[in-house]
Amino acid sequence: MTQDALRAVDVRKTYHTRGAPAVEALRGVSLTLQKGERISLLGRNGAGKTTFLRIASTLLIPTSGTIEVFGHDVVGHPEQVRPLVAVVPQEGKPFFHLTPREQIYAYLRARGIDRESAKARVEEALAQMGIEEVADRLSITLSGGQKQRAMVATVIATEAPLLFLDEPTIGMDPFARRGVWDSLRRLTKKGCTVLLTTHYLDEAEALSQRLYVVEGGRVLVEGTADAIKQQVGGTLKVSIPNGAALREELSTFGNIVSDGGTVYVITGPDRINEIMGLAMRDRLAATVGPVTLEEAFLQIVGRSIDQDEG
Repeated sequence: MTQDALRAVDVRKTYHTRGAPAVEALRGVSLTLQKGERISLLGRNGAGKTTFLRIASTLLIPTSGTIEVFGHDVVGHPEQVRPLVAVVPQEGKPFFHLTPREQIYAYLRARGIDRESAKARVEEALAQMGIEEVADRLSITLSGGQKQRAMVATVIATEAPLLFLDEPTIGMDPFARRGVWDSLRRLTKKGCTVLLTTHYLDEAEALSQRLYVVEGGRVLVEGTADAIKQQVGGTLKVSIPNGAALREELSTFGNIVSDGGTVYVITGPDRINEIMGLAMRDRLAATVGPVTLEEAFLQIVGRSIDQDEG
């Protein structure tokens, strides 16, 4: 297998519906994942993330462009790609008539994993997701969070070379989310590659080695969380309540954002002392904190990640 786990070049997807305008879900997405990386696609609902994952996992044909998984074209040779990938679909549900233990085992056996290895992986995945106590209950009786953990357990048990996870921790409590993070970290240490979408920006920052921000079917920025923060002016934020009168002076120090009567300066560590000095000169309070990935996302996209494309 080649070094690149996934390589996408100018991927486009247009949906045509009779009597309605064409919808461009993807408008030229290019990205690369190397073996063993954990990568997040960030974007609002409708940005094109799920469409990309469906194409990359051979479930959808692109209008144009190419995606290769370990050197195999997903359109031309899907039969070579499918054994290399496993998918947690958005809002996927386990089979209601199976227990989590039965579902994971059946899925592993269907992928050609031998009985003894499958049994061992089932128990490991159940433990990692913390669902041993409900492992023998029919999935229809589980809570939403337990069902989601069963879905994630099913996929991580495959240890597939490339895992696609579309909103994998939706509906989970904070402890379960961290269990997923730990499992994905373990898998990438073994050489697996992970591509996930998430609306939890803290999750993306904590888990991912690189991020792609997608908006309107295009990649706007790519890089580490810190690099993306730098693109909006810095990694630190100085908050100055009642600082409107200082706005013009502060504009030379970085990106300025106002919220009510508070002025925020997004800057780097080398300018902090000067900014604090200006605030003290005018007898204003000032606090310093890190720029969050959510704040960077808002600056790049212009809207909250919770807002739909529109």
